Parts: sequence; C-alpha cells; structure tokens
Amino acid sequence: MGAAERIERAAASVLMPGFLGTEPPPWLVRAIEGGLGSVLYFGQNFTGDTARLSAELHRLAPGLLIASDEEGGAVSRLHAGGTPPYPSHAELGAADDTGLTRETARRLGEELAGVGVDAALSPVADVNSDPLNPVIGVRAFGDRPDLAARHGAAFIEGLHRAGRAAAAKHFPGHGDTRTDSHAALPVIDIGAGLLAERELVPFAAAVRAGADMVMAGHIVVPAVDDAPASVSPRWYALLREELGFTGVAITDALDMKGLTCFTGAADPVEGVARGAVAALAAGADLLCLGNPVTAGGTGEEAYRAALEAVAAAVAAGEVPESRLAEASARVAAMAARVRAEPSGR
Repeated sequence: MGAAERIERAAASVLMPGFLGTEPPPWLVRAIEGGLGSVLYFGQNFTGDTARLSAELHRLAPGLLIASDEEGGAVSRLHAGGTPPYPSHAELGAADDTGLTRETARRLGEELAGVGVDAALSPVADVNSDPLNPVIGVRAFGDRPDLAARHGAAFIEGLHRAGRAAAAKHFPGHGDTRTDSHAALPVIDIGAGLLAERELVPFAAAVRAGADMVMAGHIVVPAVDDAPASVSPRWYALLREELGFTGVAITDALDMKGLTCFTGAADPVEGVARGAVAALAAGADLLCLGNPVTAGGTGEEAYRAALEAVAAAVAAGEVPESRLAEASARVAAMAARVRAEPSGR
C-alpha cells in the first residue's frame, strides 16, 4: 500500500457520514470498502428493515461503527414522526430517580441493539441554565450541574448495560445560550470559575462514568478560546488533560451553520471540508458530517469533500500523519470493543 492510499484509508476511518434510504447506496459501499470507520443513522434510515440494513453494513465491514443521534424524548430517530416511548431528559431530571434514568437508557439501548446500532449520540450533558435556550430545553436533564451530572452518568451506565456506546454532548456546554448552533455560532461569555462550577461538572461525571465519546459543540467561550470548541486545540487539551478523557472525541455535525460561518465557507459542503481538517488538527478523533436531509445532497458530497480535504491536508503536512493515526486508532479501538460486547458491560 502506497502512502497516498494509506492516508486516504486512514482519513476514511475517522469520518462519520449520514446517508439517504434504507439500503446501502453504492457510494457508501465503496466508502466502506475504502476504510470508512462509521456511519450515522437518522430518521430516514429507520423506515425500513433497519436490522437487515445494519447486518448488511456489518457484513461489508464487521468493525464498522453504526451510530444514531438518539436521545429519547423528542429527539428520537428510532421513532421519528411518532410518539417517543421514552421520557425526555427533562422528564427524567424532574423525576430525579437515577434508577429510572438508568433503566430508560438500558431499554433504549436494547432497542438500538435490536436493529444493529452500536452507539447512541447521547446523553445531553448540558446544564440548561438559560430558560430561553432555543435548542436544548427539554433535551437537558435540568438547570443544576449536580442533577445533570448524576443523570448523565446514569444514562451512560444504562446504555452500557445494553452493550451500546455513549457520547456525552455538547462539550463544553450548550445550556447558557440563546443561539442555536445549527443556525449561528453561540458565544458564552462566562469566566473560568463559572465554567468549572457549572458547565464542566456533568462532563467530568460523564468521563468518570466511562463515556465512550464526548461530542465537542460549535460553541465559543472567549475565556478559553475564540475558536469554537469543535475546532479548538485548547478545548481538546482541557478535555484530555483536566478531565482525564481517554476515549473518542467526536464533533457535532460539521455542516451546521455555527461552524460554517466561523470557517467562512460558502456552503455546507465546503464547511464540512474545512471543518473536518480544522477539527482533526485540533484534536478531534471522529468527524460527524451531518444529516443529508437537512444539509442537502445524498451524503456522498459531504463525505467526498471531507475525505479529499483531510487526505490532502495530511499529505501536505498541514495535519501530522501521526495525528490522523492517533484518531484512527481511537475510533477503531472503540468500535472493536463495542462490537465485541453485544451483551453489555
């Protein structure tokens, strides 16, 4: 294998695209054969025989990680358009019964396992401190750090009992904002003291609970960095060095306008390409490309743009190949562990 092919396969291994339909499209099959590390299911992928779809993808690559942006409550891909059978994080926080939260996550995880999904991009670890927050709201366990910490940890434990991986999000915290990062770039103007006492508490608890992934959001906290956390070396360093996280750092969707406007990209596809390179260079391991339903296209456009941009950046020395290798190894190790533990931990 030549250097160019080695770099391209490694670049594919750290990308997580979405796709349309309930059958593997030809471009996705080619991507998997080319080393793709993971895929992300959205509502459109659950409208057919999802277990058969997952079995086919895992047949193509047994180590492929299949994830879903599944939180329970209103943000449900399993039950998109219907009545979710699981309480929201806010309802679980209001009940304040960690046993109920753990059991809810276990049942959700078992449903994911039944259709071949390896990982849930949950729980939401944000402290919903601003009641006018337009995007978090009932997705959070509540407005107190201790409450969010206890229930976030319990949710992770429940997913683990079902043998599913968990991702705490949206690091360093999307609760104290009135801006939706899908539409613009939130700026949270708080000091380091409040950050440590409020925003970071649930993420520290999630790390202690064994979160497999922590999702970095497109959020600026000027007290730490003027760049969004998703593309900030300072935030990834804090996550690793201060919180002690050793798992997979995953980005929020790279097609979101919060990041696109920061990178100066003209459209979502260009934003994905620029964001992928910036996030990988900063310390991200797994690059979530987004939902083609909301971004437009089929998913192939974003995947191809990210793949070419990352491979070119590594080949040119703009991103060290060792950084790509580190990210690829983390993703592969997590996927192997989860795929080997279908009966839970």
